[in-house]
Amino acid sequence: MADVITLLQKQHETIRTLFAEVETASGAERKDAWHELVRLLSIHETAEEEIVHPAVSRVSGGEPIVDARVAEEHRAKELLSTMDDIGPDAEGFDTLLVQLRDDVLAHAAHEEQMEFPLLREVHDQERLERMARAVEAAEAIAPTRPHPGVESPIANLALGPVVAVVDKARDAIRKVLG
Repeated sequence: MADVITLLQKQHETIRTLFAEVETASGAERKDAWHELVRLLSIHETAEEEIVHPAVSRVSGGEPIVDARVAEEHRAKELLSTMDDIGPDAEGFDTLLVQLRDDVLAHAAHEEQMEFPLLREVHDQERLERMARAVEAAEAIAPTRPHPGVESPIANLALGPVVAVVDKARDAIRKVLG
């Protein structure tokens, strides 16, 4: 079983790959890659907000690190939400995509450089593996679209499942309609 750090780093790699696909694809392939990127970013951030950030904030010196990551996530969710509304074929989308990519990849680097070492320092391998299972469980019920303003564990747990049902219904409709 992978630990939470390995799991999240693999997701960061997938996110990098999806950005490249959206940047280079066209037509239906671009839309599909975009929707997959939106879905992965949404569930990934929700799980981090519910599992990783609370664990890091309990570590000495962890709270300011988490506060900075949550602020980055909020800005990215706002941009992602705007971009999801206009769609990948809209004028100006590519400019916003570069901004989003740069912000998200910087955010991932900050997590890997600041949060992940703290987790590894204070938690044993068994705990990190349990956290990975918790992340997978959180992602299974997470919203598949960005919801700016829902960045706390309490907000995610209270609103996340309801919003996730609506998001998944919208995803299914979008898939059927093309």
